[in-house]
Amino acid sequence: MKYILPVCFLLSSLAVHSQLPDHIYKSTIHSVKLFKTGDPYSYPVIKLNSPEQLELYFDDLDGDVKNYYYSYQLCNADWSTTILHPFDYIRGFQNVRITTYRNSSIAFTRYTNYQVRVPDKNCVPTRSGNYLLKIFLDGDTSKLVFTKRFLVVDTKSSIAAQVLQPFSGSIFRTHQKLKVAVNLNSELNAFSQQDVKVVLLQNFAWSTALYQQRATIYRGNYFEYSDENTTAFAAGKEWRWIDLRSVKLMSERMVRIDKQPTRTDVYVKTDGERQQQVYLYYRDINGLYTIETSDNVNPFWQSDYAFVHFSFFPPGNKPYPERDVYLFGELTNYMADDNSKMEFNEEKGAYEKSLLLKQGFYNYSYVTLSPKKTNESYSFENTEGNYWGTENAYTILVYYRPFGGRADELIGFTNINSVFQRP
Repeated sequence: MKYILPVCFLLSSLAVHSQLPDHIYKSTIHSVKLFKTGDPYSYPVIKLNSPEQLELYFDDLDGDVKNYYYSYQLCNADWSTTILHPFDYIRGFQNVRITTYRNSSIAFTRYTNYQVRVPDKNCVPTRSGNYLLKIFLDGDTSKLVFTKRFLVVDTKSSIAAQVLQPFSGSIFRTHQKLKVAVNLNSELNAFSQQDVKVVLLQNFAWSTALYQQRATIYRGNYFEYSDENTTAFAAGKEWRWIDLRSVKLMSERMVRIDKQPTRTDVYVKTDGERQQQVYLYYRDINGLYTIETSDNVNPFWQSDYAFVHFSFFPPGNKPYPERDVYLFGELTNYMADDNSKMEFNEEKGAYEKSLLLKQGFYNYSYVTLSPKKTNESYSFENTEGNYWGTENAYTILVYYRPFGGRADELIGFTNINSVFQRP
């Protein structure tokens, strides 16, 4: 995202950074995980005024001890910054120091693992909505280290949702559409459709979110969204995987492990396009990754890091014309950037990418994008193919902003899965 600012208008570093959710600004920060306490497969969402907490883990490969602090920033449904002051949505201190950390042990890679549970009783969100958890150095908000999304929901609506096969012949076999019905509680008064916004996520990826601005059926406090032109997602196929829980013994999809005194290299078996392959169902974790180890006891400060080498062979070993290839999944924050872009090796006829990853279990896919600056979404068509019966997880979020309101409130949250469509 590009920002064009008048020379005379100075913005603080915090204000600029606030526009980049799930972004790491410090190159030594790795393996940032945020999830509901005790459930590493969950999306970070908590209920307003409840005792629920989230667990945050991250590593600093500098290996020393720093004074990291955290705070929250309230955002609207589209992750734009609200006009509210932090005092309007934070009760207690505006920032809190992270005091739980431990230096790595046993692992060859030297790092410091930090962890914290939020919200802390001294720093509590008081409004529902989209939040950025911001980590910065030395209590100075201009020294932003990374941001991570989480949600606070105040349930004031009921949601009924289905995953259906589209009717349109052009997407009948390749997409999945959602049919969503929302009923607002009687305490809310929606004067127009614009008071309510619905956001649909596939496999927790905000980069491919669909924003519903207009209901197909609108009647009082009832909103229905069923137009497949705005509610249909490309179905993709089951996610590829690499098991890195051990870097001593090769797992199923490893072809070689090179251990050197200062680093470990893991070479993943080469991947090819799956567009023409028959669809095969198997269990995956829908693009997420988990920090795990079978080599040692504690995965957070006893796991090692490895340079993991991915390679993708396109048809005919020739690059896709007018398309760039990216590694896609939580391991690259579902983003198309330099960290995820693959380079084509002319000699091998393959796209290649190396990532520094901590021991764990990783899901990933390959997607393509046009190198031109367009608004097109990521495409599975060239690399993975799409099959309407693929198992996908969907999240439905309902936002409400009353007349005169200054921020979007999150009043509904639910998850559904397309697995029931399988015969």
